[in-house]
Amino acid sequence: MTPNTITAEERHEAAGPPTGPLPFHLDLVSGTNGASLDAGLAALKGAGSAAPAAAPVTRRTVGAGAAPGTHRGAVLTGPEGPAELGAKETGATSAPLAFLFPGLGDHYLGMGRDLYRDFPVFRAEVDRCAELLAPDLGLDIREVVFAAAAEPAATEPAGDAAKAPAMDLRRMLGRDSGPVSAEERRLGATKLAQPALFVIEYALAGLLRSWGARPAVLTGYSLGEYVAATLAGVLSLKDALTLVARRAALIDALPKGAMLAVMLPEQDALALLGPNLSLSAVNGDAFCVVAGPEEDIAALEASLRTREVINRRVATTHAFHSTMMEPIADELTALVRTLTLNPPSIPYVSNVTGELITDEQATDPRYWARHLVSPVRFADGLRAIGEEHVLLEAGPGQTLASLATEVRGVGNGSVVASMRHPLERRSDTAVALKALGRLWLAGGAVDWTVHPAEDLATDGAAPAPAAAAADGGPSATEQELHGLWARLLKSEEQLPRDVSFFELGGNSLLATRLILRITRAFSVEPTLRQIYEWATLARTATAIDALREGRDPQEALAGDGSGSSHTGSSLARFRLPNGLMVSHQNEAETLHFYEDIFDHRVYAKNGITLPDGATVVDVGGNIGLFTLFAHYEAKDVTVYTFEPAPPLFELLSRNVAEHGADARLFNIGISDAESEAQFTFYPRSSGMSSFHPDEEEEKHNLRTIIANQREAGGDEAADQLAEYTEELMDVRFEAIEFTAKLRPLSAVIREQNIERIDLIKIDVQKSERQVIDGIADEDWPKIQQMVLEAHDADGEVARLVALLESRGFTAHAEQDELYAGTDIHNIYAVRGAR
Repeated sequence: MTPNTITAEERHEAAGPPTGPLPFHLDLVSGTNGASLDAGLAALKGAGSAAPAAAPVTRRTVGAGAAPGTHRGAVLTGPEGPAELGAKETGATSAPLAFLFPGLGDHYLGMGRDLYRDFPVFRAEVDRCAELLAPDLGLDIREVVFAAAAEPAATEPAGDAAKAPAMDLRRMLGRDSGPVSAEERRLGATKLAQPALFVIEYALAGLLRSWGARPAVLTGYSLGEYVAATLAGVLSLKDALTLVARRAALIDALPKGAMLAVMLPEQDALALLGPNLSLSAVNGDAFCVVAGPEEDIAALEASLRTREVINRRVATTHAFHSTMMEPIADELTALVRTLTLNPPSIPYVSNVTGELITDEQATDPRYWARHLVSPVRFADGLRAIGEEHVLLEAGPGQTLASLATEVRGVGNGSVVASMRHPLERRSDTAVALKALGRLWLAGGAVDWTVHPAEDLATDGAAPAPAAAAADGGPSATEQELHGLWARLLKSEEQLPRDVSFFELGGNSLLATRLILRITRAFSVEPTLRQIYEWATLARTATAIDALREGRDPQEALAGDGSGSSHTGSSLARFRLPNGLMVSHQNEAETLHFYEDIFDHRVYAKNGITLPDGATVVDVGGNIGLFTLFAHYEAKDVTVYTFEPAPPLFELLSRNVAEHGADARLFNIGISDAESEAQFTFYPRSSGMSSFHPDEEEEKHNLRTIIANQREAGGDEAADQLAEYTEELMDVRFEAIEFTAKLRPLSAVIREQNIERIDLIKIDVQKSERQVIDGIADEDWPKIQQMVLEAHDADGEVARLVALLESRGFTAHAEQDELYAGTDIHNIYAVRGAR
């Protein structure tokens, strides 16, 4: 040990003191059919505040003495009560597991802090690695990873969020011109970042394997391949840590470089490279990374911008996997020659070839030099693994899970991330246990016998639905209906029984087509309103059987939920016309916002510009399309995004994390005072959700917009939905109430130390005046541009324009043709004269 080594007692203080029983518990439930599973899940959720279990995970079988069934569910119980993770029928055989180990990029201070505190297996592996690394590093890696600066900020919300580090991702990615803490600089240095990442990933793999998750194949991204090689036995842990630490030190001494993610196919990217640039990675069919000297990357960046090719800088200190690594290749080969290399005992994918590594490659010291300078062929590697595997990302962030989803497609196999993204405010422990629950639901090949098992008494909870088959499983009607849904939604997976058609990607137009298919298949014709009300597979099948038998479907569904098109479980994903993938709730609404922001570029057309390094405030973030626009419009943009509706905030968080946007997310509303207020949320028309709901006015606006779309022509969906307009009005304004916290914008500006705001976007459905009034006099000079949607009640638009002009802006209002006949206008304001 070196003099810098901290004691075990100090280590526990750094990572958080033990707090007694684990704050989270995972129950893995199985039943012989869907009805017994539903009963078991209901019984568990009803138990609620039961005493903490001795073990973090328990397998529960519904019915005393019953053998485990193929119908599976999972419930994660935490400080805020139980939450169902899903329910699914697994196949007769288990799906093999593939572990994915990420490279640098998503690492952050405090990564794995909760796991170190809560799980002895993880803690022991980190401690062992720290001891072995100390001679090469001259310090204790635990001091670097669990630095005190990662403690939660005082302003973090309660619950899970309060347990997670309050990180400034913008600074962690090197996108901030302001001061960076000593702890961040220390972790960001390659010579420490790479060993730190290796330690956390190796320890996480140990924890997952202790839970019975045994990989059939491994793959790593860049440094992640070293973790894979170590788990496969190519390197001993001691040799691997020596190699990682000394390799990192060699890289750290090289000249700095830059890397650029480019949304182009490999051949197109290669055609753009000059003599100093290298292809660094191939992550997808149209997603490559280029690396080289800063000046060459900057020139490529400028060229791509003129061609309107999406690109963004990668957070890095060096040009990894490029010719800039060649000066240390021979030295690395010589270093590897001093170590013992063995053939792999577990198959793993080579970054160099994109295929399973051979014994000759793994044991050749020169291979590791080729790995250093060759592009990472990650997409090829995923294809080599095959779609029959469940993919488990074992490391910080969720980048590889996102890339794997893009390469595989949404419906092809399960992809599970086991650590939180730096932007997320969740407990590491909750995320890891949730990942294990998702492996259970996916039928992953895990040795579940390592977890204690108990029979689960249901006491008659959750009776089988009226349409259930004789054995309690899905009825013939439900099975046939599942086929209709799957074809309409273009899904190859087993669809969940209790998630809404619309939250799986359905929309109004698909609902009308579903009506036709139900009519053909079952000789009953539901209304559009009923499709929205029944919503889920189980409820719709029950209602269809009631109609066929001449019974009232509402009576058949009595007591079976409230009848809502919103179940709070949105799994819908949508690829925008520009290729970006987003999670969303409503396709028509998403496309409308996309066209305004990305396609028509209404902001740019009205004189709004975003410089590199801009700070943007997005009030009324919805699912985050404007936040993503700001992220891709200029380099190094940071966004402060506010969204009060919890369902939208969840989608916003997913989209920001998936695209790596540098954004601070706030699940609050912005107003003129600190308070709370009722927020009316319309799941099917979230753009009209409001603190000031006026259903008749909003229905009028929506009718007018639909009419304008039809009059403009070219909107097939609007024409096909014409006969359902009034039914659509009712279901689109199904309301859910939330109590939202409100804060003045200036209070957030002060707390976040925001010195300049290049653009504020305000889209808050009749609350724009309160947002404006919450900006203190001393903060107005910080604001350079403002765009807001305003409702012209009694001349309010003219008053807002005058107010902005009095604050030093040139401002004008206009009304989009789509909104003609409504009171909705947009105001564009730029400081100074144009």
